[in-house]
Amino acid sequence: MEMVTPFKEIIDAVKAAGGDGFKRCYQCGLCDTVCPWNKVMQFSMRKLVREATFGLTEIESEDIWRCTTCGKCPQVCPRDVKQIESGVALRRIATEYDVFPHAVQPIRAVAASLRAEGNPFGEERAKRTKWSDGLSVPIFAEGMEFLYSPCCYLSYDPRGRKIARATVEILNKAGVEFGILGAEESCCGESIRKTGDEALFKTLARQNIRALVERGVKKVLVSSPHCYHTYTREYPEFMVHFEVVHISQLLFQLISEGRLQLRKEYAKKVTYHDPCYLGRHNGVYEEPRAALQSIAGLQLREMPESRQNSFCCGGGGGRIWMETPKGQRFSDLRLAQAVDVGAEVLATACPYCITNFEDSRINLPDGGASIEVKDITEIVRDAL
Repeated sequence: MEMVTPFKEIIDAVKAAGGDGFKRCYQCGLCDTVCPWNKVMQFSMRKLVREATFGLTEIESEDIWRCTTCGKCPQVCPRDVKQIESGVALRRIATEYDVFPHAVQPIRAVAASLRAEGNPFGEERAKRTKWSDGLSVPIFAEGMEFLYSPCCYLSYDPRGRKIARATVEILNKAGVEFGILGAEESCCGESIRKTGDEALFKTLARQNIRALVERGVKKVLVSSPHCYHTYTREYPEFMVHFEVVHISQLLFQLISEGRLQLRKEYAKKVTYHDPCYLGRHNGVYEEPRAALQSIAGLQLREMPESRQNSFCCGGGGGRIWMETPKGQRFSDLRLAQAVDVGAEVLATACPYCITNFEDSRINLPDGGASIEVKDITEIVRDAL
């Protein structure tokens, strides 16, 4: 049965949830021309905006959950409709009424795990530091230079743990003083906020902020662009400000200062994928490339859609937890772009991108033998 929310109710609800920007849209359609969904299916952000303006939003539809918050449409919008914030407002309404289409239902389990254990994987909080077994990784103490926050993916996901371990090897090699929060750390909450669960985001944020303040943390080092965005753009809403550094920025700094000696040759053709939340949302484009170009033998090749025009992997906006059928995965198209420029390695700097690209790689006709997927941290570690 098709359900259409009543006109007045949806308009008031959208406004109350933070979607007042919808009313500024004059239907130019530029958002649809840049939306990555239109590379795999027919989808219209303009239609969603129009429906919300007239109170005709179907909160039962999967369409309101498709946006990956990649940031492409806001950068071309002439009316500042705030598609991301306004779209999340619709999800807040659906979340409030516990309305989740089939493909979105995993969000329920993710939210339950975040409440119980502080991570989205259903893993025990006590196992958050298992990735560091056998490495010299101290618990943060006041006066240390960095708190290293490896994010949930790098703490629990088997592929992600390799990136966290490579990061620690680099930090120790360069003599960087750092520590971790261990079991005290919770998910930053970025992705669950984008799915509309504002209350849970605030709970997670307050837990983390309390732990950081009590420990005397001033500088935070992160591996995930989503954590970077949350710490720099969203936690200040709670009247706190930490200096936040993404690992790609620190790698460039350590190499420039001579604290990392890249003695080994890495004779491979590499293309770099700009994660949406590192590049388009936060303007970090050059440091990752400069770090890669510092490695002897490495040939850096650019894909046609790069920097501010980078093509989304499909994992943002909470989509990393949702079901995306084959034939609709952005990462398949992006991996094909990497192969087309002759790359032997697709490098990036985001755990969501790594996850999606690895899934796409193993589905290649050759089983993924033609191209590797690497975090730039792993490449730099291999060049030490």
